Amino acid sequence: MNWINNFVRPKIRSFLEKKETPDNLWVQCPETGEMVFHRDLESNLYVIPGSGHHMRMPAEQRLKHLFDNGEYVRIDTPDVAPDPLKFRDERRYSDRIRDARAKTGERDAVRIAYGTLDALPVTAGVQDFEFMGGSLGMAAGEAVITGFETAAERQTPFILFAASGGARMQEGILSLMQMPRTTVAAEKLREAGLPYIVVLTHPTTGGVTASYAMIGDIHIAEPGALIGFAGPRVIEQTIREKLPAGFQRSEYLLKHGMVDMVVHRHDLRATLSRVCRILMKAPSLGEAAPVTGVPDAEAAALPPPMAEAAD
Repeated sequence: MNWINNFVRPKIRSFLEKKETPDNLWVQCPETGEMVFHRDLESNLYVIPGSGHHMRMPAEQRLKHLFDNGEYVRIDTPDVAPDPLKFRDERRYSDRIRDARAKTGERDAVRIAYGTLDALPVTAGVQDFEFMGGSLGMAAGEAVITGFETAAERQTPFILFAASGGARMQEGILSLMQMPRTTVAAEKLREAGLPYIVVLTHPTTGGVTASYAMIGDIHIAEPGALIGFAGPRVIEQTIREKLPAGFQRSEYLLKHGMVDMVVHRHDLRATLSRVCRILMKAPSLGEAAPVTGVPDAEAAALPPPMAEAAD
């Protein structure tokens, strides 16, 4: 009897029971409900093939897609106090930071990198929405400023992929201070005569929209991205009026002059390359040097500070 219970029945049950498929193998389109295999979605740059809906693209994939041959050099960013206010709500802020770092493998929400885009040297920054909603805190502010400074020192354009829920509430006034600090850094890049290009992805809201995300020389938005300071629901509750259809979406903002262009993700790299070459007065791509990936160590070395160079 034990042989039947312990061996025969489990064997029969294993044949009859339906094997469950892991949840992360298929991704559902938020618009149409279409199910897409995760590898197909990744190969299509996280755009749903049927509907064209732009899913959130991981920060690492952003950088690999932007730079030639997917090669780039990560730029170190300054360390900051991890929990300056000893903040706690339902959980300790230090615990939230630790969990976010374990989840993403990153120190904070912004990554800065240097490489070439169709053989033109560029500096790029990416906000990782997976890290506490891409929120702007002291570490993220320092990283964005480092991106501006690196672009100025290496005489390259600075491309920023914005994705954020706004300022990080757990850092209070210290997070809000990053808004004017990053704005000053952007102005210094402009004084150096170098272009600052912002790619607005879904979502870009709050203090990020109220600072460095909306003061670029060129603003490019991905289709359907939510871009604004306060969310539509908050605005409707405040003014007690129904907002127009598509309010705060990329296409609405393009129509009303808030962004310069809405570009499909498949065309984004070519558009950025063309814009950078125009603003840098570089030769057209047909006349440029062959694509080689990350510049060699000597080419990538920082030039001397501008004051010393003047001497």
